[in-house]
Amino acid sequence: MTTSRPTLASWYARPAARAWTGAPAPDAARAFHASLPGYSPTPLTELPPLAAELGVGRVFVKDESARLGLPAFKALGASWAVHRVLAERGEGAPPVRLVTATDGNHGRAVARMARLFGQRARVFVPDGVHPDAVAAIVAEGAEVTAVAGSYDAAVEVAARAADAPDAVLVQDSSWDGYEEIPRWIVAGYATLFAEVDEQLAALGAPLPDLVTVPVGVGSLAQAAVTHYRSRGAAGPAPALLAVEPEAAACVLASLHRGERVSVTTGTTAMAGLNCGTPSALAWPVLHAGLDAAVAITDAASAAAARTLAGLGVSSGPCGAATLAGARAALTGDDAADRRTALAVGPAATVVLLSTEGAAANPQGTASS
Repeated sequence: MTTSRPTLASWYARPAARAWTGAPAPDAARAFHASLPGYSPTPLTELPPLAAELGVGRVFVKDESARLGLPAFKALGASWAVHRVLAERGEGAPPVRLVTATDGNHGRAVARMARLFGQRARVFVPDGVHPDAVAAIVAEGAEVTAVAGSYDAAVEVAARAADAPDAVLVQDSSWDGYEEIPRWIVAGYATLFAEVDEQLAALGAPLPDLVTVPVGVGSLAQAAVTHYRSRGAAGPAPALLAVEPEAAACVLASLHRGERVSVTTGTTAMAGLNCGTPSALAWPVLHAGLDAAVAITDAASAAAARTLAGLGVSSGPCGAATLAGARAALTGDDAADRRTALAVGPAATVVLLSTEGAAANPQGTASS
């Protein structure tokens, strides 16, 4: 097993976040998702060997390796956002080109929804996206354009391309003046957390004490904070741990600074998390409601993926990052302070979000 041991620079904790509350997410997306062809809740799998390793009572993995016919959770946000875009345009509106930038799964999800709803898609991909991931997007009927540069650069190019009158940008990151569609994407992710609540109850398990979330621009983590910190949420609030690659820990850097900052990204097998700037929409929610954040190495993520595969869960580097982050936070001779900050004791229930299957991630291309 390869485990990242957090340093002061790669670890952040603020236990007071559990006291923060915000407005709940809209709940209309859940019924919409249930109406889509092929919808069913993804598995929540209990893995006792991980509970023993992490020194907790129970560990569950939310397995997003098959979501609405795609190998990652991204279809939840993309489908709801595209549905809302088309509803806003009204019946009888001419077809629209849906434009996005991606490291893999988000672009494929937008392309799939464009095809499902009779629209067109144009997807911009940055350097480092594996040819198999590009081919999967092309197979959905999208036009794919390569961008020389980082994910952030691809987002800038996509935003310019969406200025055309017959185009709409469907991006999960946000900035000043571009908030509505990212907000719909985050609302779509709420279905995942509603499923977790129902599945834990059906298994006779308590609400989680710790939920571990992989972070790129922070939209999924925003959905997690919104769900678990909302006014009227059932039960005590769990600790929420964000996990990022060391090569692109923009949320961790922002938390340390106390303001939203950009970082220069490097190369990482967790390519879907290789994002240099937190979403402007997500940042205030993450700043207020995240208990902790940790940055991990590619080796730690790869080791976690092997562990999950051995336990029957298909997970790519981005999905397996949550196990690597939990290992970094909860194990080792120096883990006592981190466990205290997360309020994780030997009877705790932990939920790890495995956001993609191994097939989604050829040689590291994944989830943004």
